[in-house]
Amino acid sequence: MSSQYQTERLIIRPTNTEDTNFIFNLFNSPKWIENIGDRNVTSTTHAKQYIETVMLEQLKQLGYSSYTVIRQSDNEKIGTVGLYNRDGVDGIDFGFAFLPQFEGKGYAFESASKIKEVAVNEFKIQNLVAITRPSNTGSQKLLNKLGFNFKKDIILPKHEFKEWLLYTINK
Repeated sequence: MSSQYQTERLIIRPTNTEDTNFIFNLFNSPKWIENIGDRNVTSTTHAKQYIETVMLEQLKQLGYSSYTVIRQSDNEKIGTVGLYNRDGVDGIDFGFAFLPQFEGKGYAFESASKIKEVAVNEFKIQNLVAITRPSNTGSQKLLNKLGFNFKKDIILPKHEFKEWLLYTINK
């Protein structure tokens, strides 16, 4: 199982069922639905099931998955960053999402930088990629800052949103 990681201001640990209420709120935030899509997590029961059957299952199989980002100063759960084995994406998808009140404070860059480092150095992921919606300029800027470059437009036929931008990492 994956370890817990720490940065100057954050604790980053594998998402688990203790995060059920947080995941429910994050998955139902307007920006999540607009930029990532509706996961049909309509109750905390659904959120717990999603954590168990998707996040924890991938963690068990691959050793990495979704990580909950916690602010050290008050133990507030503020976002997620993760490494996802996603259908239709050639490589391991690097993703992040934060509750709106925690955006613009550098938390996404701080936590994403740490998980990117772990992905390459600890998990030895060779093909780290990221996808984002064409309209999500904030994520595009962060991906560029993290060393990802736009590669091409892709279609994910099984996803609620069909059109995505694929980014690859500079090694």
